[in-house]
Amino acid sequence: MSRKPLLRVRKTGALMVAAVIAFVGTVPLAGASWGLAPVLLIPAAIFVWAWRAGTDVYADELRVRALAGSTRVPWARITELAPDERGHISALLDNGNVIRLTGVTQGNLQRVLAAGQQEISHPD
Repeated sequence: MSRKPLLRVRKTGALMVAAVIAFVGTVPLAGASWGLAPVLLIPAAIFVWAWRAGTDVYADELRVRALAGSTRVPWARITELAPDERGHISALLDNGNVIRLTGVTQGNLQRVLAAGQQEISHPD
């Protein structure tokens, strides 16, 4: 039995709407020939990715979810959270690896830290 995260951070819902519109737009193309039917898989995969990908926050760990898997990162292994030039947040781990936290931006970082009960050592 899986436990419920304290906070779920996902990509914008506009991606799912765009995937549905792209799927509807490719139906006539796929209907023209059976050979073009696999084109429908592209917007379907984008929809599933937008629905599933994100970061789940627990009291003891973060779970970064992708289209086909997830990575668990205990809070104790994270040495630093830092933004890139686009404002997306990455976690620097104690072994030197970097993991991008899907869906986490500078705008919602405070909520992520509060949900994980983490303190900010250097707020700048």
